[in-house]
Amino acid sequence: MNKKEKKVEKLDVIIVGAGIAGITTAYYLNEERPNSSYLILEALETYGGTWYTHKYPGIRSDSDLYTFGFKFKPWTSAPIATGEEILKYLGDTIEENKIDKKIRYKHKIVKAEWSSKSNSWLLEVIQTDNKEVLYFSCSFLMMCQGYYRHNEGYTPSWKDMDKFKGKIVHTEEWPENLDYKNKNIIVIGSGATSATTIPAMTQKANHVTMLQRTPTFYRTSTIGTEELVNNLKKFSNDEAWVYGIVRQQIILNQEIFIRRCLDEPEVVKEELIGEVKKLLGPDFDVEKHFTPGYRPWQQRIALTSNGELFKSIASGKASVVTDEIEKFTEKGILLKSGSEINADIIATATGFNMNILGDIEFIIDNEKLKLENTVTYRGMMFTDVPNL
Repeated sequence: MNKKEKKVEKLDVIIVGAGIAGITTAYYLNEERPNSSYLILEALETYGGTWYTHKYPGIRSDSDLYTFGFKFKPWTSAPIATGEEILKYLGDTIEENKIDKKIRYKHKIVKAEWSSKSNSWLLEVIQTDNKEVLYFSCSFLMMCQGYYRHNEGYTPSWKDMDKFKGKIVHTEEWPENLDYKNKNIIVIGSGATSATTIPAMTQKANHVTMLQRTPTFYRTSTIGTEELVNNLKKFSNDEAWVYGIVRQQIILNQEIFIRRCLDEPEVVKEELIGEVKKLLGPDFDVEKHFTPGYRPWQQRIALTSNGELFKSIASGKASVVTDEIEKFTEKGILLKSGSEINADIIATATGFNMNILGDIEFIIDNEKLKLENTVTYRGMMFTDVPNL
């Protein structure tokens, strides 16, 4: 690609993606490098990333906003926030810091070429609305686009899926007007998305069944966050002061908890499962359905805020089945145990299709980058990939 033949917009920094990471990067460039020119290139039509693309019922944070939120902008609402609340928070941050003037929406990067001669990146970008090809150059490229494809979730290929007469949806590709009122639903998976979606769907659905291969650890609260906030507000209404103290305390609490998971895993395991037993009662088979075979924090612990998932199971509006899928049938799913679950809708909460660098073709000094041949430093930089 010859730069002389192209109209190239030149900047010091280009940020890929207008989600939380991209907004954070823009804020600190404004604050700490005010003389550096930069742009955010966003493939979608608006900001927010995950919080814009995910539309499944009950979409909310899986972490408290006092630590998930920006260090520089106090979060003032409930610790666990809905997707809508998070989007508003991001929008307010963009507007307050004039970042909106630096975002180009519907700009999808398809190729990034590094030249050691010019010490710069040349980006080939397609405007998704009119297909016009644009070119940008920068000294430093910040990848804030996330680690998975937002337009497609990962669904395993189970036998006879095409025979199911109902509807199969992935939580990441949730149809905007899906009517599940009074329907029987199977949600495949028991991670953070299922813990969110199932309680929300029980408010309209006839019944929701969580189908899992193996149990998952859950937390039912956010380590005393609301209590701490309320106590601090007795002394001051300074939101930044309250936010700063709560943020540091939660980070400390989380570090202590993770250390306990490593040092005394059996004690923590009993505490977590004890909370489940309290909510589900003595007659429920917690050993089978909610006692994982791994130690706490060998996998990330999902949050079910205020025990919502277990409350929905205790109410009878939801149930859990621990088994493996043999095949799909016309009416639902046949399990390896021989039993069958019938459903009108099957939702697959089965994870992401991962991609590390946004499906962008990377060229380093005229040679295509083979990411598998690089070594990553703290998940941030790659060997032989300069200024990224």
